[in-house]
Amino acid sequence: MSDGMVSQREKGTPQGSPLSPLLSNIMLDDLDKELERRGHSFCRYADDCNIYVGSRRSGERVLDSITQFIEKKLHLKVSKEKSAVDRPSKRTFLGYSFTVGKEPKLRVPKESIQRLKMKCKQLFRQGRGRNVGKFIEEDLNPVLVGWINYFGKAEVKSFAEDLDSWIRRRLRRTMWRQWKRAKTRRKQLLKAGLPEDRASKSAYNGRGSWWNSGASHMNDAFRKKYFDVLGLVCMLDKLCMLRIS
Repeated sequence: MSDGMVSQREKGTPQGSPLSPLLSNIMLDDLDKELERRGHSFCRYADDCNIYVGSRRSGERVLDSITQFIEKKLHLKVSKEKSAVDRPSKRTFLGYSFTVGKEPKLRVPKESIQRLKMKCKQLFRQGRGRNVGKFIEEDLNPVLVGWINYFGKAEVKSFAEDLDSWIRRRLRRTMWRQWKRAKTRRKQLLKAGLPEDRASKSAYNGRGSWWNSGASHMNDAFRKKYFDVLGLVCMLDKLCMLRIS
């Protein structure tokens, strides 16, 4: 109310504020009790909620009845765009999804992986001219550690191996670009242990940086061990450690 008059809200609580989930729990406590009363399996975090039923028909019926409960009894608005009836493997919840099958496992969906890649691409653009070791330590590793710690409960680990390979290729591309001249590239490949004939052919091949970053000469010259020495976080190793702990 403003000056004793009811006015339309223009702003809500700041995103990320601890007040937001607290208010969600207060407002949606009645929803939790209603779902428990009906005997539904459900999971809610703040205002994000998944309800699990046995069939699509049941899902459509529950979506309709719960929407009415929320809007008519709790006087809250349900987002039609974000709400749907679908298989758990086709939906995401807090960044996670599930595999298909009788014994579903937690997995990281493509959307979550793509968001990380976009973040990393931005970092790589900002760190083009920097020392690779310092870039890994100061910029890249903090992002990777935070991300894999969040997704440490994932039971399907192939995504981590794919991400490790993609990140190392991006780093090889940065290195190739930093060397600029073919003579410098030849020198660096020789220094990394490639035979003189192969180093020369690779350095003067005329191909682009992305092609070279995935080619065998860069992979053989700068393997995983090289980046381990630089301190690069290995997502697969980190995931395995989190699973053991």
